[in-house]
Amino acid sequence: MTSREAIYAALFAKFSSIAGFTTISRRLQHWSDTPLSMQPALFMAQRGETVATVPGLNQVWSLSVDLYLYANTGADKSASPGSILNPLLDAVVAALAPDKITNKCTLGGIVEHAWIEGRIETDEGVLGDQGVAIVPLIIKAV
Repeated sequence: MTSREAIYAALFAKFSSIAGFTTISRRLQHWSDTPLSMQPALFMAQRGETVATVPGLNQVWSLSVDLYLYANTGADKSASPGSILNPLLDAVVAALAPDKITNKCTLGGIVEHAWIEGRIETDEGVLGDQGVAIVPLIIKAV
């Protein structure tokens, strides 16, 4: 397996070029600690790893990552946080678009595949002006 840091850095690079975020960081902050001036924000957090081992074959590593997206409507009480979050979620999905030939996102050839998997948790206004989305990602590496 390629080094963990190289994998996480390559994944983070995919999101660093997305327009629309004021803050993009690998150091997770709670939305209450992320001022309006820093939003919309994307934070990438390593969640865990699992390994599958079959004797005589390469180990297969599954690295789990969560993306935290924050958007705050601020003084605009007529705006929905979802109207800010939805295009940002679309941009995250597009950043992980698989190659048209292999149908995989290999992060430049260093992993087998990286993709969104699981339930995307969203709160588009129950928190008032604050919108939050949590996007689960899986990375397979051999």
